[in-house]
Amino acid sequence: MASFVYYPSDSRGSAHFGWLDSFHSFSFGHYYNPNRMGFGALRVLNDDRVAPGMGFGKHPHHNMEIVSIPLSGILKHHDSMGNETIIRPGEVQIMSAGTGVEHSEYNHSLNEEVRFLQIWVIPNEENITPRYDQIALSEQSLKNQLYTFMGPASSNLPLSIHQDAWFSMGILNAGKTEEYSLHAKGNGVFLFCLEGSASVNSFHLSRRDALEISEATSFEITAQTESKLLAIEVPMA
Repeated sequence: MASFVYYPSDSRGSAHFGWLDSFHSFSFGHYYNPNRMGFGALRVLNDDRVAPGMGFGKHPHHNMEIVSIPLSGILKHHDSMGNETIIRPGEVQIMSAGTGVEHSEYNHSLNEEVRFLQIWVIPNEENITPRYDQIALSEQSLKNQLYTFMGPASSNLPLSIHQDAWFSMGILNAGKTEEYSLHAKGNGVFLFCLEGSASVNSFHLSRRDALEISEATSFEITAQTESKLLAIEVPMA
């Protein structure tokens, strides 16, 4: 039988440093909750707001799949692999840290804040060669469906991740119902409502609420208002 765990947006941890407001779905930094150490292979989902001209200076990572999804503003990325890129809303970035990489993420604007999701997924293979990739998602591809844009290399999706994980996003009109079918037995889905409101079974999700779904083969999402949703499917063991 399917299992559901609901997390209202105001139950998240948070950190406020003047230049940064960050909301943590799982334990991170100074926020520690033993009941929120991740969801299967999904370890971090931070909802970050960064002041103009500010950002995360160069710092290292090892053996982690790191995904950045800008929601507003412009993000500037630089890493030790020689990548120097600009990431805008509608685009998605993935970096496999593998054997080790250093990177920085800054607000590219001196006038407007940038807001983005920082997501970490534990890889299924350690000490791989670091790599970087970035794509743009068209509004048409997201319209009234959950568009799966990232998965394992064997899935031949626009982005690949070193894990049996799938990322999907969609913008659903009010009243639209969309069925999500899981890709692998033993996986679960972390459903994050970015904007609007939607329901799954008897659970109602508003802006920045989340729902953990496990032991399911499929489920239905119904948008109550125009809604933007992110579904992250990961192995649970």
